[in-house]
Amino acid sequence: MSNPFFLNKGPVSLFKIIELLNISHVKKNDFNFHDIKDLQSANKDSITFFHSKKYIEVAKSTKASFCLTSDLLKNFLPNTCKPIIVTNILNAVARITEEFYPNSLEDEFDNKVLSIESADYNNVIHGKNVLLGKNVKIGTNCFIGHNTIIEKNVHIGDNCKIGSNTIIRNSIIRNNVSILDNCTIGKKGFGFFPNKKKNLRYPHIGIVIINEDCEIGCGATIDRGSMSNTEIGKNTFLDNQIHIAHNVKIGKNVIIAGQVGIAGSSIIGDNVRIGGQAGISGHLKIGNNVDIAGGSGVIKDIPDNSKVMGYPAKNLREFLRENK
Repeated sequence: MSNPFFLNKGPVSLFKIIELLNISHVKKNDFNFHDIKDLQSANKDSITFFHSKKYIEVAKSTKASFCLTSDLLKNFLPNTCKPIIVTNILNAVARITEEFYPNSLEDEFDNKVLSIESADYNNVIHGKNVLLGKNVKIGTNCFIGHNTIIEKNVHIGDNCKIGSNTIIRNSIIRNNVSILDNCTIGKKGFGFFPNKKKNLRYPHIGIVIINEDCEIGCGATIDRGSMSNTEIGKNTFLDNQIHIAHNVKIGKNVIIAGQVGIAGSSIIGDNVRIGGQAGISGHLKIGNNVDIAGGSGVIKDIPDNSKVMGYPAKNLREFLRENK
């Protein structure tokens, strides 16, 4: 789904992009881009980017008219997509994203929140010192605990329970979701470009989507997406002190035990079970019906119906055979 919260200042012309990136090999014309999107969601009116061989198959079918990429990757693009060769692809993406979404780097606290008691939320049972920001919608039969702040741009469905001392922003929460105490949901992710003088932040224009019947445990942190959304699938349960990084997609009926960390842009399938203190590296694909034992370190894709254990995580039988 498109981002309903960040204001798009486009269109941005190809001439402007050439000027911003200080490149000369692209023929100047009056083509206008209406958005910047990832390879899969891009259309002919948007510019996209292709920075890793992991996305070759997606790149082959992108519908974008232009793509920021490298000499090594340009030949995987379809003929309908013209490459724009840049030295640092992600740096170029960040610069252009700022042009479309100039407020996407801001993540300060919402200084315009008001007490829930000053607004018309008669359908909500709430504790003391509950604050709400602009563009907050709350469904029927909801509960909100003490000292919780629902900052700007949050839509909450029916029959939801939000614990105490929790902060939520830039998120869509579907019906029948429970979010326990001390959670932080919808803040920007840990995306930046290291620099000896000053680290440069990566814009985050995605949101967090938590689908129906989920439970989010105490102290969980779920970062909003950078170019796409972070999403938790229906009937997924997260234990306490879990970190879900930006752009992560978690499927349906997933159970994740405490202190698990999932790095950015990884995709977790349906019916997956992850044991406590396991770590999953970024940009991986975990298949359906996978069991990951506690304490495992996952550093490569895992196919459907697998059981893995150890660091690096490997097939359970192989692990047990090697560690008799």
